[in-house]
Amino acid sequence: MALRHKIIVADDHPLFRAALQQAVRQALSDAQIVEADTLDGVHQAVADNPDADLILLDLHMPGAHGFSGLVFLRGVNPGIPVVVVSGSEENSVIRRAIDYGASGFIPKSSSLDTIAAAIRQVIEGEVWIPPEMLGQMDEISEEEARFADALSSLTPQQFRVLNMLTEGLLNKQIAYELNVSEATIKAHVTAILRKLGVHSRTQAVIAAKRLEVEAPRVTD
Repeated sequence: MALRHKIIVADDHPLFRAALQQAVRQALSDAQIVEADTLDGVHQAVADNPDADLILLDLHMPGAHGFSGLVFLRGVNPGIPVVVVSGSEENSVIRRAIDYGASGFIPKSSSLDTIAAAIRQVIEGEVWIPPEMLGQMDEISEEEARFADALSSLTPQQFRVLNMLTEGLLNKQIAYELNVSEATIKAHVTAILRKLGVHSRTQAVIAAKRLEVEAPRVTD
């Protein structure tokens, strides 16, 4: 019996998750779909499904800061291709997504037929971006690329701690949220600073904000 494709659909909007599922089934009639609505949920889905064939990832999910989720997933799970599906459709955003390791970028304004075609192309091992964007994108800087490599070296728990640092939480608050000791958080912060090549938590937060993407405007 042929193996089914396993696709992780990660978006915090139920209606758009439903639309993505429809596109996945249009592209791959045998698909088994796993849903996630937060970045922690994506991490759990990947941990539970290490044999997944593809992750469809929204940049603006709870727990994510711009490209940080993409970079982390590519670092921890390099064998699973990630396609960014986002309402932020600027050329610079698409270029950075590809340079940070995405196997494709699908604008949320795309039709179901286009999304399905993109999914099929990535499953076949190719990279997909909107055809009209080809040749229009600048590469990211070497500094950004180095930071992305450093970020991908963080462990899942260190990544959660960094995200909480960017939200302004103190060590005591982070320890409470993660149900660990404050000493454990201090150790994580020390490791984060070392891996990112910075000397203070403020510098770590500033560095992490390089990967942020302005959320798309919602119109009535």
